[in-house]
Amino acid sequence: MSPEDEKLLRGAIKEYYIESRDRVAVPDQIASREFGYQKLGYDGMIRHQSVPDEGALRVLLVSEAPTDVYCSNARYLFPSMPMKEKEWQGADIIFDIDAKDLAMPCREAHSVAVCSACSRVSPAGGPCAACSSTKVSARSLPCQKCIKAAHDETARLHAILCEDLGVDAASITTYFSGNEGYHTHVRSADLDALGGRERRELADYVMFRGATAEAYGVPRQGARRRDLPARGERGWRGRLAAGLGADALKKAAAGGRDRFQGALEAASASVGARIDPQVTGDIHRIFRLPGSLNGKSGLSKVPAGPSPASIYADSCLLPDRPVEVTAECPHRFSVGRRRGLGPYSRERVTVPLYAAAYMVCKGVATAAAAPSGAEGGQGVN
Repeated sequence: MSPEDEKLLRGAIKEYYIESRDRVAVPDQIASREFGYQKLGYDGMIRHQSVPDEGALRVLLVSEAPTDVYCSNARYLFPSMPMKEKEWQGADIIFDIDAKDLAMPCREAHSVAVCSACSRVSPAGGPCAACSSTKVSARSLPCQKCIKAAHDETARLHAILCEDLGVDAASITTYFSGNEGYHTHVRSADLDALGGRERRELADYVMFRGATAEAYGVPRQGARRRDLPARGERGWRGRLAAGLGADALKKAAAGGRDRFQGALEAASASVGARIDPQVTGDIHRIFRLPGSLNGKSGLSKVPAGPSPASIYADSCLLPDRPVEVTAECPHRFSVGRRRGLGPYSRERVTVPLYAAAYMVCKGVATAAAAPSGAEGGQGVN
């Protein structure tokens, strides 16, 4: 990242944390949480930080201007000590659903390859179009279809937690991560003390992973159809019957145990919620702080509403004053309230600051001056 890019982002981040203090959520029992953050010009994560109170958190955000700030779901007696000496006291349960894991067919059409050798931007799926280097990193500029798919998975997760497991809906808060996913936080005294093994089992249940044909009425010697799942049953039996339908279940069962087992495994993607199980099972993980900025996009982690249609606008909280950047992107994309940005061919354009930050974070723009001979672009305000 160029010095000009760092200056643009650092200024925008600092301004955000000065002006948006009420948007950043202060964790309960803050003094018992571990904090971590990343900042421009520093490789890696600064972890094992203790923040005693809200005032100290505000000072950290403004003074360090972190691109990303994280807080543990766990509470510790000694949060700033090494992991083995922290003395774990319990943790909220958090589920992560990310569009990148949903294998959306549109993903390649809005992804780019940023060259590590020359910083040029090419369509995804091949070497650098400028220097032929294969040292490229993929960056996605998510579309509304991707965000909606992740949102729908989150709604399915919410239904499973409440209807199957009896979790109080009031204890569940879902956030848009600020890039292309959702985080669902569950704060429940009944679940707080669950260890890593129990949380992994919870993740398996949510994903409908590990189901066996025998448990659903199809042993190796043939189906006992009176035992097949039926609509209206509680838990996964009823959910499976509703998702696949009685006829499909009977047809799969008639094919024998192995065919029915295959149907169960195929059903996990459409009946279960496609969460990241490693996230849920990790009792020492640190998570993006609600209300903070996401360094992959310049957008904020914000509470999710019932519809994903406006989430990019809701999370786009940097100022909209005009900024000049040199942009290179082979696709059209939208961010915040701006639609129809791009495509750009290494040209100088004027965009709102929030869009400039997004483009710089994605690697499709730089605040540095346009190279000699580059075309001048049409301004976008």
